[in-house]
Amino acid sequence: MSEASTREGVILGGGYSTRFGDGDKALAELAGRPLVRRVADRLARVCDRLVVNCRDDQRAAFRAAVEGCDVPVALATDPVPDRGPMAGIHTGLSAVESEYAAVVACDMPFVDPAFVSYLFDRAAGHDAAVPRPDGEWYQPTQAVYRTAAMVAACERALDRGERKVLAAVDELASCVTVTEAEVRNRAASATFENVNTRAELRAAEQALE
Repeated sequence: MSEASTREGVILGGGYSTRFGDGDKALAELAGRPLVRRVADRLARVCDRLVVNCRDDQRAAFRAAVEGCDVPVALATDPVPDRGPMAGIHTGLSAVESEYAAVVACDMPFVDPAFVSYLFDRAAGHDAAVPRPDGEWYQPTQAVYRTAAMVAACERALDRGERKVLAAVDELASCVTVTEAEVRNRAASATFENVNTRAELRAAEQALE
């Protein structure tokens, strides 16, 4: 399979999840599976390889969590921990081998694989496809990026001391905005739901039931 036709996914899991309380949010179980594994299993339906971004102290637990996934999974450790999601994107995409990769946060357990596939299609020939599901706010942690372009953009933004992902996205030469109408027509309604707190984890469990 050529680099151009290969699809990879990056899962962001290196944050300290301070709002979640005790324990690592990425490893919190939702209906018997860690959040990071739920995201991995969904991305594996449309990706040929996955990269999980993490801190060094998470490596063993993350490796165990993704063992047996349907596609190969590599771990990419942040050289400096807890610099925010843009630093995680930089680390994860730096370990990607394909021209394009999806980036999804580890706390989005209902990410829609068909929508991720659509984002790959929309990104083709551009530097990114980033959803704007409500017509106002962007979702850069469920998006598809041209690997080399986004790595370079993140490096420049990080060098300036920026932490917000959109600071890097703004530097991309060609970014497709996936509109509210596209999201409504193409994505499952829960695709952007995330789990930041224990209460949100309980709500996600109830949704699964």
